[in-house]
Amino acid sequence: MIIDPFQRVHDYLRISLTDNCNLRCFYCMPEEEYTFTPNARLMQPDEVLTLAGLFVQEGVKKIRLTGGEPLVRKDAEAIIRSLSSLPVSLTLTTNGTRLAAFLPVLQEAKIRTVNISLDTLNATTFQQITRRNEFEKVWNNIALLIDAGIRVKVNMVVMKGINDGEINDFIAWTAHAPVHVRFIEFMPFSGNHWRSDAVMTLQEILQTIGQRYDHTRLEDEAHDTAKHYKVPGHAGTFAVISTMSAPFCGACNRMRLTADGKMKNCLFSKEETDLLGALRRGEEIIPLIHQCIGKKAKELGGQFNTDFEHLQPESIQNRSMITIGG
Repeated sequence: MIIDPFQRVHDYLRISLTDNCNLRCFYCMPEEEYTFTPNARLMQPDEVLTLAGLFVQEGVKKIRLTGGEPLVRKDAEAIIRSLSSLPVSLTLTTNGTRLAAFLPVLQEAKIRTVNISLDTLNATTFQQITRRNEFEKVWNNIALLIDAGIRVKVNMVVMKGINDGEINDFIAWTAHAPVHVRFIEFMPFSGNHWRSDAVMTLQEILQTIGQRYDHTRLEDEAHDTAKHYKVPGHAGTFAVISTMSAPFCGACNRMRLTADGKMKNCLFSKEETDLLGALRRGEEIIPLIHQCIGKKAKELGGQFNTDFEHLQPESIQNRSMITIGG
């Protein structure tokens, strides 16, 4: 087992396949013109499988593929197929633009849940946030997954003055669609123009929903990052991921592997462990995994706390979100 200094067992690995993306969401990518990591510095398919297999050997039970946009990799299908051979629950986070082409391989790989990043239900706002005109494609692909019996979780990063007026539009969507909407508090990363006054907190989100809808608290699963709710009679559900105002670090079981093979023990950790470099040099990997988790901070990478109103984002030492993995 992989256990940190606070006796938290880590059995969930998030693997970024690329820092490339076909959208340009400002809170994820620092600028429109962006230099992506050269292919030679990325984990190759056999290296992804080797490293993932070592994590599984140490007790990992769930693997999520992320990016950037994981499905823009030319060998994404081969990677998905190879990882599906491991005895884990395999899942995926995507912007949804390429799902139609990948539906057959997702079904073959027995991927039963897909997380889709969608911050607005308005095509104009979608283009403002992503700097691309792809809303209809994402919308249609969500329907495609639902029709195929795949559970859809929709991740909406709530930002005051940009899309906070759509919270109840997303709740209305759950009335007839079996989607699970997850409202995410705006988090600070390198170059993403984060401001404390743009954060819509858990309490504010629930107050906004409560103005129009009665809702009940649902039981959360172990290690869940989200607090779950349901509007009685709705086909879908909703949740809030309250990283800034009410973090869930106490039960954390997550590890991250960036597309260039660096292990992060927390989304906000400033230190990384180069597993890919060690693998290519023929070094032992498993001790490095345990050493990395052995340095894990109690919460939020040890870099800030819930007093986010006074947080100076430039003080946080981290990558941009797109180079960490969603």
